[in-house]
Amino acid sequence: FYLVAQMAGAGSLVSVLLGLDQKVWQYITVGIVGAVMTAYVLIGGMKGTTYVQMIKAVLLVTAVVVMIILTFIAAGGGFTTLFDQAVETHRNSAFLAERAYEAEDIMKPGLKYGSDIWTQLDFISLGVSLLFGVGGLPHVLMRFYTVPTAVEARRSVTWAIVIIGSFYLMTLVLGYGAAALVGPDIIVDAPGGANAAAPLLALELMGPIFMAVVAAVAFATVLAVVAGLTITASASVAHDIYDAVLRDGEASEESQVRISRITVIVLGIASVILGILAMEQNVAFLVSLAFAIAASANLPTILYSLYWRKFNTTGAIASMYTGLIGSLLLIFFSPAVSGTESSMVPGADWAIFPLTSPGLVSIPLAFLAGYLGTVLSKPDNLDHLAAEMEVRSMTGVGVEAPVDH
Repeated sequence: FYLVAQMAGAGSLVSVLLGLDQKVWQYITVGIVGAVMTAYVLIGGMKGTTYVQMIKAVLLVTAVVVMIILTFIAAGGGFTTLFDQAVETHRNSAFLAERAYEAEDIMKPGLKYGSDIWTQLDFISLGVSLLFGVGGLPHVLMRFYTVPTAVEARRSVTWAIVIIGSFYLMTLVLGYGAAALVGPDIIVDAPGGANAAAPLLALELMGPIFMAVVAAVAFATVLAVVAGLTITASASVAHDIYDAVLRDGEASEESQVRISRITVIVLGIASVILGILAMEQNVAFLVSLAFAIAASANLPTILYSLYWRKFNTTGAIASMYTGLIGSLLLIFFSPAVSGTESSMVPGADWAIFPLTSPGLVSIPLAFLAGYLGTVLSKPDNLDHLAAEMEVRSMTGVGVEAPVDH
C-alpha cells in the first residue's frame, strides 16, 4: 500500500504540473515515473538512496517553511485570518452546495469521523495505526543499518522525531492554506483531486515557477521513499527468502545481487499497475492503510522480541501472519475497498467490516496471536540470547557496524 500510494501521488503530481487531464496520459505518466524510479534504484543502490533521502529532507522542510510564510502573507494575518478565509472560500463554493454541512463545520471536530459511533471508532483506529505504524515500517527500520554506531542510531532517531513531528504540524497550515487560497472547487477538478492541493497552493502563492520547484521537491521525496521501499523489499527477498530459505544460506553474493535486481524490476512493474488503479484515491488515506498493515504485521513481534524473554519462534510467526492476513482481510471487506462512492471499487459492495482502517482490530489480534503462539508451543530455551539482545538494545554494546554494499 505504501509503494502504491507513492506511485499514485507521483502520477497525480506530474499530471498537475503538466496539465494532463486525460486519463491515458496520466497512466502513461505513472509508467514513466515507475521506470525512472526503478532505474534509479538499480543504479544507485543503498548509498544512492541514502543520499537522495538526505537531500530531499532538507529541500522538503525548506519548501514547506517557505510555503507557510507565503501562505500567512497571502492571507494577510495569522491563524485566525487564515481559518476565517478558509470558511468564506468554502461558503462560496459549488463543492459545499453538494454537501450536507455548513461552511463553519470545517472548523469543528467530527465532520468526517463524528457522525456515529462507527466513524468515531474509525478515527481512533486511524490514530492507532498512524501512531504505531511508523515503528513497523521496514524501510524505516532499515535506516538503523546505515549509521556507524548504536549511539548515532539513537541520535538519528531523536532528530527524526523532531523533524517529522514538526513537519506533520506544518502540513495543517498548508491544508487550510489550500482551502482558503485555492478553494475546494479547483482542487476537486484538478488532475489527482485532493492529491493536487499542495502544488496548486504553490501555484496560487508564487506562480508556475514556484509550483514547479515545489513539485520537483515532492517528486524527489517520492523518489526517495520508493527507492527505500524497493531496496528493503529486494534485500528481504534476496537475503531472507532466496539465500536463507531456498538455498540454506549457501547462495553466492552474485546470485543474491541478481535476485535483488530481478525483484526491483518486478516490484517496479507491479507498483506501476497498482499505482494506475489507485490514481483516484487519496494518497494520505492509502498511506494510513500501509501504516495499519505495518503496525499489525511487524510491531507486535518487534516489541515482544525486545521485552518478553519467553517469546519464541512460533509466537513470532503467529503474530506476523495474523497481523498481515488479518489486516489485509479487514481492508478487503471494509468500505475502503467497496460500498461507497469513494471506495477503490465504487461499483461494488461486499463491505462487511464497518471501519476503513483495520488497526483497532488487527493490532490487538496480532499481539494476542503472538502471546498464544508462545504460551501454547514448545519454548525455545534461548534465555541467554534474550539477555544478550536486551543488553545490546539498551546499551548498544556489540552492535555491528554497517556493511558497505
